[in-house]
Amino acid sequence: MSDGRPWDGDWRARLHARVRERGYDSLTAFAEARPTDTLVALARQLGEEDIAGVQVLSGLLAEAERARRVTRFVRGVLVRMYSQALPEGWPAVLDDAHRFKVAKMLGRWFAYAPETHQERVDRASDALLATPPPIGWRPLGPDDELLRVLLPDDTV
Repeated sequence: MSDGRPWDGDWRARLHARVRERGYDSLTAFAEARPTDTLVALARQLGEEDIAGVQVLSGLLAEAERARRVTRFVRGVLVRMYSQALPEGWPAVLDDAHRFKVAKMLGRWFAYAPETHQERVDRASDALLATPPPIGWRPLGPDDELLRVLLPDDTV
């Protein structure tokens, strides 16, 4: 993707056309059918040469804003990052290596969160570290019970 092709032409129209070609009415529906896939993996499934992960992120956020489901989108982004960073689930011991993985994942989550949700993501991250989830915990979607406690669906 270094040749800039993802940004050629109307990438938003291309992104939505690819989603429709795969039988989905929205990018959100496409992504929710693959709740633990990374944004890059979703982009590759839609067009390895001309779709970028950041475009998928942007499209998902736009759909979430229209549907007034941004908090759910934010939880979904964490699920995707978590699956990549901790594929075996929450570690039994938060040693230096695991602490780095968790910190990197939470930092990326904060960075990808819209400004309206960054304070809530920061508090949720602090809560996750202060009271770690059960060993092996792996959220499999944005409606995970623990994630809904950490970041409930309320107006921001």
